[in-house]
Amino acid sequence: MALRYAYVTNGLGDHRLDDALPMLADCGYTGVGLTLDHHHLDPLGPGLPRKVAVIADRLRDLGLAVVVETGARFVLDPRHKHEPTLLSEHGRDRRVELLRIAVRVAADLGAEAVSLWSGVRQPAVPPGVARHRLVEGCRAVLSVAETLDVKLAFEPEPGMLVSSVDDWYALAGELRHPLFGLTLDLGHCLVTERLPLPEVIARVRDDLTYVQIDDMRHGVHEHLDLGQGDVDFPPALAALDGFGGLVAVELSRHSHTAHTTVPRSIEFLRRAEGMRHGA
Repeated sequence: MALRYAYVTNGLGDHRLDDALPMLADCGYTGVGLTLDHHHLDPLGPGLPRKVAVIADRLRDLGLAVVVETGARFVLDPRHKHEPTLLSEHGRDRRVELLRIAVRVAADLGAEAVSLWSGVRQPAVPPGVARHRLVEGCRAVLSVAETLDVKLAFEPEPGMLVSSVDDWYALAGELRHPLFGLTLDLGHCLVTERLPLPEVIARVRDDLTYVQIDDMRHGVHEHLDLGQGDVDFPPALAALDGFGGLVAVELSRHSHTAHTTVPRSIEFLRRAEGMRHGA
């Protein structure tokens, strides 16, 4: 089965969504990671149901599948990146509500999943307290996801409370919910995992819901253009062979070059796929 490539809209911040979606389809992407944010689809703005319905029609017309992304930097706090989180002393109820809104949006879009993460534990929050808050927050979101049959795809992120695959397995073991899956960012594996990337992918295949793809250097959490870091793409793509979910390019700091980065990324991935097949 051919891999289904998508592109995350946090790397399309200088494009209107009405322009970005056709560009992705024209370049051959079959999906989009739609980040809920003020400039594309504001989850806290007026007229959300009407806007969601319009986007659902547009995605269907273009033949684009979708995963809802929730990693907007300043959607809840204009002065503190990604805050509040599920771990925060104050405001974590706002994060829970944002994620519950994301689940409802995902259901209305027919999305394959909602992608989310834990957040960074602040020094004033004891580890045990942070862990309890995370589990309770996830359960609150899952209660809505369950009623709407929407999958959650939880992403380990370097520097966050859940930063590695092992951390994800520990959290999943506490939640024990069939809708709680894994988002695996391939670049992150070069920062947080000891096994080679194909072995990491093989380990998590049964739990994998969504994949983000980018380049990165060993030990450095910086998303790089494909081919500019240490990810060996042909064997990684070979390890993903048969995966049915979206594989989404995530280059959140490349919006200013999206007009060239979008086509170049899928061309790079197709060449890498050809190498894995010995073409």
